Amino acid sequence: MMNNYLKIKLETVSETTQGTTTNNKIVIIATEQIFDDSVYPNSLLAKIKQASNDKNNAVVTHWQDDRLVVFAIVVKKSAEQLRLLGANVFKIVDREKLETVTLTEADSLDSKEIYAFAEGLILSSYCFTKYKKGVEKTITTIHISNQLLDPETLNELVQISQATALTKNLVNEPLNKLNALAFAETAVSLGKTHGFKTTILHKEEIESLKMGGLLGVNMGSETPPTFTILEYKPENAVNSDPLVLVGKGVMFDTGGYSLKVGGSMAGMKSDMSGGAAVLGTFAAIASNKLPYHVVGLIPATDNMISSTALVVDDVITMMDGTTVEVLNTDAEGRLILADALTYAKRFNPELVIDMATLTGAAAAITGPYGIAMAGNNQESMTDLMERGETVYERLFQLPFWSEYEDLLKSSIADLKNIGGKVGGATTAAKFLEHFTDYPWIHLDIAGPAFLDDAKGYRQSGGTAVPVRLLYEFIKQKSIQESASN
Repeated sequence: MMNNYLKIKLETVSETTQGTTTNNKIVIIATEQIFDDSVYPNSLLAKIKQASNDKNNAVVTHWQDDRLVVFAIVVKKSAEQLRLLGANVFKIVDREKLETVTLTEADSLDSKEIYAFAEGLILSSYCFTKYKKGVEKTITTIHISNQLLDPETLNELVQISQATALTKNLVNEPLNKLNALAFAETAVSLGKTHGFKTTILHKEEIESLKMGGLLGVNMGSETPPTFTILEYKPENAVNSDPLVLVGKGVMFDTGGYSLKVGGSMAGMKSDMSGGAAVLGTFAAIASNKLPYHVVGLIPATDNMISSTALVVDDVITMMDGTTVEVLNTDAEGRLILADALTYAKRFNPELVIDMATLTGAAAAITGPYGIAMAGNNQESMTDLMERGETVYERLFQLPFWSEYEDLLKSSIADLKNIGGKVGGATTAAKFLEHFTDYPWIHLDIAGPAFLDDAKGYRQSGGTAVPVRLLYEFIKQKSIQESASN
């Protein structure tokens, strides 16, 4: 099984056993009730009171002989602030290399707030050290009283966190360790582990389907393309038609002959973040046995330069017969996604969501703080935006006026693959829209998918955006469908 590189293990304990598990404690303080407790010395209480008078959440530590007590002081109770507080507590636990800690007191916090705090703890503990020598990894087990968080809810959090970790692993792997073939093999392995079906289409089958976008981008590569089909269909699925998730799987992007220059090629192992997120989402929903039928489609290839590679001005024919004039070989993601969106039609989907590190224009709009979104189904987009606020993987809706379609008109083909300098994120989405005839949402994750610098509970490297968003979206859809049936 894939190493999840998480340094926190969460477990629930009963009230009768929690006192025997460890001497180290986490105490969450949200009121001044502690000041009536004579257990702690006045000097410590004064320090805690001073910290609680600040405007932000804070952490205070106290050693009693060989026992560490970490006080997490809550001033702001929003879920995101509690996640960040959990991340700060993890830093201390990790620094001290504690093997076990117990969270027994959470003054005036409800279960959702405790969940957010625990989420920050475990998400922040990811550390990809696969290729580092001599790195000691201390796993800290944090026992949480089952009076604070029930075992079923905690297990759900653990499964989601492990799914985000495996997504980060995939994104952080370099091309020489994870190409399109290896990615497909990993998908098969994860399907067996988590309980979803996988089908891998190889080059001959992709050729028979006439996927000209995927085959065109792959022309410069020595590694053949793959097209991975995932399906999770539990017997108790509450939806009649599947939700389809489509993820861009460009395993490395040189830009092709429209070569990335000025250092912009570094980090392009992350150009398959969309495909990785689809796989991570399947791991999360299957592990937690959500009663929802979901299909995943991941076209995968690298984008290389060779004497056989696509060049600017080439014309290719897509799976649906659309001809495309390629004016920029670095706008390759939309070409492979277009074939996947065409393939999605055979499932008669209730909704299709594609996700891709697609444009620098989207990253310029959102930065690392959110996801650029477009689509043709406002009700679903509004719902997704609400879920984004819940998990703090927020969405910004792009303008999607019909005039943008004119920018994609070609004088020699049905479409061209870029729209010029205006509205690059929107014209990319408009290109994709051409290949849809069903409810559809496009997520451009170019900004938040891969970070240069760690912040809060997000490490540098792959972030697993939008796995948590999609899990919450599917979970709520399953709840709503169950209620209406």
